[in-house]
Amino acid sequence: MSLDDPRTIHLADYTPFTHVVEKVHLTFRLAPGATRVLSKIVFAPNPESKNGEFFLHGEELKLIYARIDGKNVSPGNIEGGITCHVPDGRFVWEAEVEISPETNTALEGLYMSNGMYCTQCEAEGFRKITYYPERPDVMAPFNVRIEGDLPIMLSNGNPVAQGDGWAEWSDPWPKPAYLFALVAGDLVNHADRFTTRSGKDVELSIWVREPDLKKCAFGMDALKRSMTWDVEVYGREYDLNVFNIVAVDDFNMGAMENKGLNIFNSSAVLASPETATDANFERIESIIAHEYFHNWTGNRITCRDWFQLCLKEGLTVFRDQQF
Repeated sequence: MSLDDPRTIHLADYTPFTHVVEKVHLTFRLAPGATRVLSKIVFAPNPESKNGEFFLHGEELKLIYARIDGKNVSPGNIEGGITCHVPDGRFVWEAEVEISPETNTALEGLYMSNGMYCTQCEAEGFRKITYYPERPDVMAPFNVRIEGDLPIMLSNGNPVAQGDGWAEWSDPWPKPAYLFALVAGDLVNHADRFTTRSGKDVELSIWVREPDLKKCAFGMDALKRSMTWDVEVYGREYDLNVFNIVAVDDFNMGAMENKGLNIFNSSAVLASPETATDANFERIESIIAHEYFHNWTGNRITCRDWFQLCLKEGLTVFRDQQF
């Protein structure tokens, strides 16, 4: 679909996706002009679906191979993605694609800026990363392995393991693809800790470039106060072992609530008493709280379709205004 030939989408046209995604494993082999993304996705038939066509979104992807249950397949290209004949029962989809982050000027999906890799997937940027059913009602747990030569490599969820040139992350909570996040770059962190009401110790970090490290203190304080307030007022306790914020000038949006890895433009997090006004501090506090509160109103409980965007955003704005 092009901007010159728009297609009207009606709420009444909604139908459930043909399959349930049971789990997702992604491997990123980072290279500026030729990043390889390997996906391994477990699909099972969706009993609520009446549409038998298996379809995966994908844009600007160079397909290296596709396999179903270990056997090579040749998907057909249709508008906005690919289709393929699939087994009647549960099956494993594997694919390898090549993308070019350094030439991704749309700043959707995975892109590069000033030597750093960054993602922006809301609303439909994940289809520029790999083939996937990119709908907010398709939710799955993600495991991610990042391979590259940058010192810091982050993704959603909890860190699993890391070594020289690689890092692995696991997000146990099902999420839609628009909440996927990856950041890799030369970053340093302002670290702190938070203890939840049930006694769980959570590692907190605001990741920035070195010159901005001295501007993180207020943002971290706002985050900790937000976490406390959400438990006291709504009974919503944080549900991962780490919470990461990345704050860089290169991020093209104001802020994004990716599960466990919020990404901000630096203007929405960083401040120093020598230069910031009261209005700056108030804005930072509000945005950090808003994106954190999305952990429940928007992430754990999300949209069925994009007609419901106002629900998850409106409720979270209400919560940040209460705070």
